[in-house]
Amino acid sequence: MSRRFVRGTRKKLADLLERDLSGLDLAVLMLDGVHYAGEHVIVVAVGVDREGEKHALGLWEGATETKATCTALLDDLEERGLRTDQPILVVMDGSKALYRAVRTVFGKRALIQRCQEHKKRNVLDALPQSKRESVKRALSDAFKREDHDRAKRLLENLGRSLEEQHPGAAASLRGGLEELLTIKRLGLGGSLLERTLSTTNVIENLIGQVRQLSGRVKRWRSGQMILRWSAAGVLEAERGFRRLKGYRQMAKLLAALEKHGATLEGVFPDSSDVAA
Repeated sequence: MSRRFVRGTRKKLADLLERDLSGLDLAVLMLDGVHYAGEHVIVVAVGVDREGEKHALGLWEGATETKATCTALLDDLEERGLRTDQPILVVMDGSKALYRAVRTVFGKRALIQRCQEHKKRNVLDALPQSKRESVKRALSDAFKREDHDRAKRLLENLGRSLEEQHPGAAASLRGGLEELLTIKRLGLGGSLLERTLSTTNVIENLIGQVRQLSGRVKRWRSGQMILRWSAAGVLEAERGFRRLKGYRQMAKLLAALEKHGATLEGVFPDSSDVAA
């Protein structure tokens, strides 16, 4: 039984890692990582096409979630046909490694939306318990605003109010602040699509199913074993994929991406695009 399972998961891994992506016309790329046993990380990629359909794209194993690991995943996707020469919205958490990898591969063509839920947790974790509820309400109020400029002002005001007593929380809030509001800046504030793409919930739901499947394993023997189980979990989750919530507003997102691309004609990624 064990040998049959190994053969089956090995085939699932090959099916996922060898997929031809050249036929996909993606508008959104979502990235996140799964940590195993403190020694391995699996970085996972999910794409959303122009019609709002979701696709499992691939995964990559590394010792840590470094820029090298994340870039290796994106390079692999590109080699299998993922287009990196056109504008795309990238939804991810606040990982510096992911950010640098995206900038290296896509340059300025990538519009990055950082997960608002991750930001909330990071800011609140830097605060004493007595301050968390009021700050959580302030963050939620800002994120609910439809207007980009108004939301940005509220976040900046909150940062200033925290600076004296809680500089760590203030610094956490300011980090990547503009990229928390990318969807609003594209004119989608208040839409269902904005609520869907302003967090990494879509890919986190997938990762939750990967964890559920791999939770049966009591001892990981190798990185290859982790890859096989992860691929099995990703493909199992993909079977339940539905169109992205808010897909009816995809036309507006596509128009915004096209407009962004028009401003970048002749611009290619270089070292100045990569955050320090």
